[in-house]
Amino acid sequence: MDRSFLYRKQHKDLLAQIHAAEAEPPARPGAGPAVSRTSLKTDLANCQERCARLATQVQQLKKRLSRSLGEQVWRESGLGGPDDIEEDKAALTLQLKERDDDLDAARAANRELLAQLNRHPDQPAGSRPT
Repeated sequence: MDRSFLYRKQHKDLLAQIHAAEAEPPARPGAGPAVSRTSLKTDLANCQERCARLATQVQQLKKRLSRSLGEQVWRESGLGGPDDIEEDKAALTLQLKERDDDLDAARAANRELLAQLNRHPDQPAGSRPT
């Protein structure tokens, strides 16, 4: 029988029965869960999504591996910086902060001394010259 026989107008009821039979699996007692067209489409969609997630994860892992191997080769070649660069950075940052604090204290003391020098000897400590 040719497929066109089913798609003719006078055989639409037969075509509907065929599509209904495709959608529902035949009952097989004792054969386990039945597989329908809908369940197969759902499984296929889930598998495609999982493949996409795995492909993304593989790309991320490739980038991490490449970066890690590049850093290792850079260090082993002698061109890279020392391994303890973060410790050095933290120590230098702390030293810089301490020096800034010392400089701020020295500037405050200098302002106070200049204020004292600019006062007249007969003027009280809290007032300004006129």
